[in-house]
Amino acid sequence: MIPKIKRKKIKIQGDPERVIARLHLPTSSERIKRILERIIALPEDEAVILFEHVMLDFGERHRNILRIFEQHRQAVEKYLPSDVKLSETKQRLIGAYFTKEYSIESAALFNPSIIPHPDQTNLASGELRFILSLRATGEGHVSSIVFRSGILDADNLLTFNPISGYVETPRLKLDSSYDRHLLELKLNEMRACNETTEWVLCKMADRFTYSDLEKTLNLFKREHPYPSIQQKEAITRIDWLVQSNYETTFRPEFPICERVLFPISKNESSGIEDARFVRFVEDDGEVTFYATYTAYDGFSILPQLIETKDFVTFNVITLNGRAVQNKGMALFPHKIGGRYVMLSRQDGENNRIMFSDNLHFWQDSEIIQEPEQPWEFIQVGNCGSPLETDAGWLMLTHGVGPMRQYCIGAMLLDLENPTKVIARLEEPLLRPSEEEREGYVPNVVYTCGAIIHGNELVIPYAMSDVHSGIATVDVDDLLNCMKPI
Repeated sequence: MIPKIKRKKIKIQGDPERVIARLHLPTSSERIKRILERIIALPEDEAVILFEHVMLDFGERHRNILRIFEQHRQAVEKYLPSDVKLSETKQRLIGAYFTKEYSIESAALFNPSIIPHPDQTNLASGELRFILSLRATGEGHVSSIVFRSGILDADNLLTFNPISGYVETPRLKLDSSYDRHLLELKLNEMRACNETTEWVLCKMADRFTYSDLEKTLNLFKREHPYPSIQQKEAITRIDWLVQSNYETTFRPEFPICERVLFPISKNESSGIEDARFVRFVEDDGEVTFYATYTAYDGFSILPQLIETKDFVTFNVITLNGRAVQNKGMALFPHKIGGRYVMLSRQDGENNRIMFSDNLHFWQDSEIIQEPEQPWEFIQVGNCGSPLETDAGWLMLTHGVGPMRQYCIGAMLLDLENPTKVIARLEEPLLRPSEEEREGYVPNVVYTCGAIIHGNELVIPYAMSDVHSGIATVDVDDLLNCMKPI
């Protein structure tokens, strides 16, 4: 038995006109200095005319272009001659020369995840306001997270809010408070603890800022002018770990569709991939939105965690432990038996589950599903956080079969003991249709998270890593088509 799944006509496509302004910095310091010398040597009247043209061409493409120019000027300030006094025009012009536009969605907009919006006020009966996160890729296939929002009515008809022509990256805050004990635990998990890390940590308060850490690291360097290789590596590890845990804040007065989480730390420099958002309810009823994602630096991958209450301020946290490996971690929406629970796929082949008393640390996992059906012989994985129903935890899966075709499946886990699979679909719930199979990665349908509304499962899904669409299926129909195990 195959459930009746309905595809909506909506197609969510990337818009190449949605651009951010990024720092454009040559790798050679000597080249930076030569560029600055040319700008400094410009006659002032020519500089004024040139900057007027820059503003005519780019001033209305960004809400905050002058602030961006100032940030990028500061990035090269150390290369400026100390005795040069620059006009405001030339300072802004320097910022413009070290800025470039990046089209965040020009290559693809895919791998969506849907969650309820934090604000559910002023809605008609049966309506649900939602947030859709998507993986956007542009030049060089660098991935970031973008958002859309809208309303599902009582019949699950979707209305998306208008998309703004502006896109904004957040303000980075590395000076937020860090927990010294937690940092020590994470360094220990990385097998990075030694005399150097002990020296640094002993100088830090229980809660410290990034500025505090910088002062301590500078003090270590003054007291150890000729550090050993091990000492240098320890200092690098501490700084890398702290910079991988950061906070970003957007301006709340502008719509969520203007917000983009673009790679910031070194471990995600080549992409923030496949965020799986979940609305997490604590035991006391407090709600936090989490997302697991894969950080990619061009060579290796690292699972990370995003935390937000309002989709304005985002905390990015490193995950640690023996089980923090591979892609596709997905957090359950609340604790079970007093413990956090996460789906995972450490071996790249089987669906696994793991439990932890600490959200930051995951040590062990066990297999709950292996490839069994022909459409999943190559591998299986999860498609986002499980959804709670009276019958059990509804878990969407993906399977890879012949010709590397990705299909979406489903299975049911026991509510009290989610290591136990109690039912599953033997055939795919969703497989690529003829018009969905062409793209950057052909023959793929994939999702990073669905939602249940009005007893229908609403599945946003990617089409061959290029576009995204929406499908719905009646939950009772889906459960009735599953084979008990």
